[in-house]
Amino acid sequence: MNPCMRCGACCALFRVSFDCHETDNFRGGVVPFHLVFALNGTRSAMKGTEKRPIRCAALIGIIGMSVHCAIYDRRPTTCRQFLSAGENNTFNPLCDRARATYGLMPLSNF
Repeated sequence: MNPCMRCGACCALFRVSFDCHETDNFRGGVVPFHLVFALNGTRSAMKGTEKRPIRCAALIGIIGMSVHCAIYDRRPTTCRQFLSAGENNTFNPLCDRARATYGLMPLSNF
């Protein structure tokens, strides 16, 4: 099982910002506009990631137990590019940091 399906820590630690043209109110955009807020004229971010405690509005479930993204197929580029630690044999210290914040073991190989 993909460890992200139990984790969700990254969705509850980092602001998810991206180009505003990724929202579905622009031609070719897919991210649901009702789940974002404007940062400025060119950047948007997922609701829930603008204040503490952070929790993306699209995150469903209990962190560290069972989670999923309500808009997985329509998630922003920022989320698509974020790899879990160890995915594709890569090291991602941000993933491990998010997991540690929620008391979860790192995924990186030591």
